[in-house]
Amino acid sequence: MSILLKGATIVDNKSNLNFKIKDILIKDGVIVDIADNIKTKSKNIIDLKNLHVSRGWMDTSVSFGEPGYEERETISNGLETAASSGFTSILLNPNCDPIIDNHSSIEFLKRKSIDTTTQIYPIGSLTNNSNGKDLAPLYDMKIAGAVAYGDYKQSINDSSLLKIALEYTKTFGGRIISFSQDEFLSENGVINEGIVSTQLGLKGVPPISESISIFRDIEILEYSNGKVHIPYVNTKKGVDLIRDAKKRNLDITSSVSLAHITLSDKDIIDFNTNLKLNPPLRDNSDIQALKEGIIDGTIDFVTSMHEPINDDFKKVVFDDAIPGTIALECVFGLLCNNFTLEKTIDILTRKKDVFEIEDCPIEIGSKADLTIFNPEVNYVFSENHILSSSNNCAYLDKNLKGIVYGAINNNKVTLNKLWT
Repeated sequence: MSILLKGATIVDNKSNLNFKIKDILIKDGVIVDIADNIKTKSKNIIDLKNLHVSRGWMDTSVSFGEPGYEERETISNGLETAASSGFTSILLNPNCDPIIDNHSSIEFLKRKSIDTTTQIYPIGSLTNNSNGKDLAPLYDMKIAGAVAYGDYKQSINDSSLLKIALEYTKTFGGRIISFSQDEFLSENGVINEGIVSTQLGLKGVPPISESISIFRDIEILEYSNGKVHIPYVNTKKGVDLIRDAKKRNLDITSSVSLAHITLSDKDIIDFNTNLKLNPPLRDNSDIQALKEGIIDGTIDFVTSMHEPINDDFKKVVFDDAIPGTIALECVFGLLCNNFTLEKTIDILTRKKDVFEIEDCPIEIGSKADLTIFNPEVNYVFSENHILSSSNNCAYLDKNLKGIVYGAINNNKVTLNKLWT
């Protein structure tokens, strides 16, 4: 298949073509020419208003539903949503039924994205059936294609288990995902502990529930000399601890969710269950610290933390609602509201090698792993912009800057039907 991108502004701070306008010709999934004006007989010409192109985007935490919870999201529609939102690589969480905790279940997920624009990189469960007690066959899952291991949003309460896991995975370069939230301090909490929780009469989760856990994880990491990833960092203290650990040259990476840099606990004024998240939304001082951590590299990734939940589990009282929000469709527009375009693209494309994902440059002879977009369109996000099967979105009525035209990868093209 031949594809021609016409007059595309290249956004790639690793390239000497950064912010230059070029035609890009792709044949059979490979970039074969980059020039000012390319003529071709190809029928697949992408010539869109204010077309921009970057390396393909990555998201380190995406949940669908299949297998087991197809009513939330099928893998097929989830991958279509991800590609339409600009993501060519996603780390897929193991929170389905059955739990992704063995070789065959990892292979199942990998097969689902063999011929799709968006590639699945599975996260294997750290323990059998995420029971928090018995290590799953981690190396066997790595052979099948797992890129990291963690019990989705479950703290590793057993410090010895974390130590053993870090030491074991060190033998084959594996990375442990440790959800840092003290189970006892956060028990029954549904919102950040503070003024808002008191005003609403809701049980809070104190910020120390994160920092205590991160401190412990760092101590065990330093002792074991393994690799750990801290997902969904949400407090200033957490950022400070990770910054210090990186200064000590420990192999620690971290992510923050889109929600935790764009929303605060003050937004939960009407008990909107779409804003019930785990970990909970924090206050403005935490948001500022998280943004600073992204800019200086303390926090490595921003994730959508995409979690489809069907209406039956959201249209209930706040205490009883399942936490989670869909977010893939909103990532680019919200990041552009908070960072420069160049920083936004850097955030979406940085450090793929941490999870052993190929980072394909925009140059002749390279695999075409690309995202196409227009950063100048302003709009209000509404239900009409939702591509996911579920509608639990915390960002409805938010002002977004920038639209995604789609993605090119795997010799496939997915165009966002809303904008093309």
